[in-house]
Formats: sequence, structure tokens, C-alpha cells
Amino acid sequence: MSSGESRSSVTDTRLTRTSATSLTGERTEVTARRGRRLVGAAVRASRVWASGRAAVRAATAWCRATIRPAGALAVLTATAGLSAGLAFGWVEALVAGAAAAALLAMALPFLLGARTYEVRLVLDRERVVAGVAARATVVVRNIGRATALPGRIDIPIGPGLVEFGVPLLAADGVSRHAVDLPPQRRGIVRIGPATTIRSDPLGLLRREHAFDDVQELFVHPRTVAVPSTSAGLIRDLDGSATRRLVDADMSFHAIREYAPGDARRQIHWKSTAKTGRLMVRQYEESRRSRMAVVLGLSSAEYASDDEFELAVSAASSLALRAVHDARDLDIVVGAEIPRVVRGRLRAIRHIAAGAPRAVLDGFSGVDRLVETMPFPEVCRLTAEANERLSVAVLVAGSGVPLAALRLATLAFPVDAAVIAVRCDERAHPRAQTVGPLTVVTIGALEDLAGLLLRGARS
Repeated sequence: MSSGESRSSVTDTRLTRTSATSLTGERTEVTARRGRRLVGAAVRASRVWASGRAAVRAATAWCRATIRPAGALAVLTATAGLSAGLAFGWVEALVAGAAAAALLAMALPFLLGARTYEVRLVLDRERVVAGVAARATVVVRNIGRATALPGRIDIPIGPGLVEFGVPLLAADGVSRHAVDLPPQRRGIVRIGPATTIRSDPLGLLRREHAFDDVQELFVHPRTVAVPSTSAGLIRDLDGSATRRLVDADMSFHAIREYAPGDARRQIHWKSTAKTGRLMVRQYEESRRSRMAVVLGLSSAEYASDDEFELAVSAASSLALRAVHDARDLDIVVGAEIPRVVRGRLRAIRHIAAGAPRAVLDGFSGVDRLVETMPFPEVCRLTAEANERLSVAVLVAGSGVPLAALRLATLAFPVDAAVIAVRCDERAHPRAQTVGPLTVVTIGALEDLAGLLLRGARS
């Protein structure tokens, strides 16, 4: 083979390889483009599917909230009647379907304007006593530019519901409605949010819109006036003397012989001159009275809800007396403990004691608990949290035996006066002294003041 032929063959081989390489690259690029298109189509399809599902869900939710049972029957009648009438020529079915469709068409205008209302709820009093009725004023204003058709407004009041009609309102028209709130039990009653309801006269369709305005009505417990001198609850300005002896204070105790380290200013020179030995004054430590009111919340410790309400009222009355006397006060109730950590966790809750309103608001929010510490444990934790208590009032139900109350007393300091108020609607009112503990048993709230005063005199 000549050199020219060999050169041409090499050139052809190179051209062939280059052509093959270019074809392979083009095929790869084409395959990549197809893959990208498929991925893009899959992504678009998934987005369309998600949007469709969301639209179907929204439409289903709207239908459930808007179409009433009678409206669902009308929709079924219109669909089936018109379909059967047009398909088979049944005049009766066509007339029934057209009538149902006409009723639905006439019901649609009644749904318009549900959001054109501005509803404002005003309570005459934000705090009432249990068993006392209250009143609220509902102001409805049409903030739209067109006349609003008549409608209805529902206002939840705790577990109940109050409803009233709204007349035809022109643009910027105002309608006022006085709502009498029924007497409520002690607690914090949630009032609102108001809900406007638009519906046609036949009740085929219905549209609701809830507003954001929510009010809270504090229903305070019943209280009675408790004398400040009851059960040692005396008002002191300079503090009360304790059994602890100190070298300098306001309450003089005795004179003793001088010991190294005593302050020279405490030397009593007249006694020193009489005895011929250095004598110094000794005082009892004066301590400002600090009071604790402890209320148990365990459901097992109360025979009924009325008995628990009696205990809350008694604790509130005693706490209010202490606040009026300007005492240092701790109000302690049991705290809810999760079941999984019960027995390994101890917890109590304090109620604000700065002002009478704060005290009553705090007692409005307490309730019976299933998962909480027993009453003696609550008292023990209260004593550990404050070691300088001078008076402790323990309020418990009939489910707490006398032995448990005596056990709870041991947690407090020896020089502290401990009074137990035991609430039992089936027992006779009485006051008894069991060692260092004074037990007052009440069957009605009105018995509290007299029995505490009797216990103080005894």
C-alpha cells in the first residue's frame, strides 16, 4: 500500500470516529432534554393535582358550611330533575328541577353582605359575684355601602348561646341590642366571639362569619366579712414577738448575765450596780406577721361541687381580710401535675395577693383537679417555700380527715398559729382545739365569722 493510500485511510478513520462522537453527544443531549421535559411535566402535574385537591377540599368545606339539609335536597332535586327531564323528556321532572333551581337562585342573595357588619360587644360590668346577673350591649353597624339584609347574630356565653335578629340596616346604620346574661357560677366566663348568620327564609343556605372580639367576665366567689381579731388575726404595726431570743429588738424579754461577745450598749447599769456583775438586756425577736391561706383542689377531698364552692368562698373571705389589714400574705393552691410524673414532682400555685380585685380574680380561676398533690403535701411545700409564717389558715373539704389536718400542721413553724377551716355541708358548725391546731367546721359561709371569733376567744 502506498503512502497516499495509508494517509487517506487514517483520515477516514478519524472522520468516522469524529462523526460517531458527535452523534453520541447529540443523542445524549436529546435524551437529557427529554428527561428534563418529563421531570417538568411531572412537577407541573403534581402542582395541578395539589391545586385541584385544595380546590376540591375548599369547595367541599364551603358546601358543608353553606348548604343545609333542605338545601342539599333542593340541589339533588334540581340536578336529578333537570337531567331526567332533558334526557327522557319527562315534563314533571323538568318542572320539579326548575322549581328547585329557582329556589336556590332566590336563596343566594340572602348570603351576600355577611362581612359588612361591625359587631362590638360591651359589658356593663366585667366582674360580678356568683349568682348575680349581668348585662351586655351589642352594637351592630353596617360598614358597607349598600343596604344589608336582615340576619341573625349568635353570641356564645360560656357553655350557653344567646341569639337575636338584626333588622334591615342601611349604609352606616347602627342597631343596638341589650343582652341579659343569666346568673353564672364562679369562674371566668368567655363571651364571644359574635357570629353573624345569614340565611334565606326557607333555610336552604346559610353563611356564618365569626368576629375577633372576645370578652371575659370574672365571676367572683361569694364572700363574708371576717373580723380582723378572729383566731389571732390581729393587726400589728410594729410586728409580733416570737419565741426566738435576740440581743437587740423592740420586745423586751429579760435581763441576763453578760457573756463575751455581747454588745456593751445593751448593758443594764442599774442591774449591774445591784448585783455587782455585768448584766445585759435580752429581747424577743419581733417579726412582721405573715399569713398563708392554703386551699386544696383535689377532687377526692370534696363531696360535691357546692362543697368546693364553699371552700373557695371561705378562703376568699379570709384572704380579703388579710389584704384589708395590710398583711404580708401568701395564697397557695394546689397545681395540676401530669400523671406520668405524679409522685416525683411537687408543685403549688400562688394567687396574686396585692389588691382585693386581684385576689378575687385569682380565686375565680381555680377549679377542682384530679391530678394534684394531697392536701398535707400542699401544706408541707407551702411551709418549705416560706419559713417565716406566723399564721396559717388551711381550707379543706370533708374528704380530708382530722388526722391529715394534724399531719399538715406539723409542717409549719412551732410558733405559728395554725387554723383549719373544714367545709362540710352535712356537719354541724363547731370549733374545736386539737393540740396546737384549731379546727373550725362550717356548713354554710355565714358560719365562718362567728366560729373564728369563738375560736379566738377560747
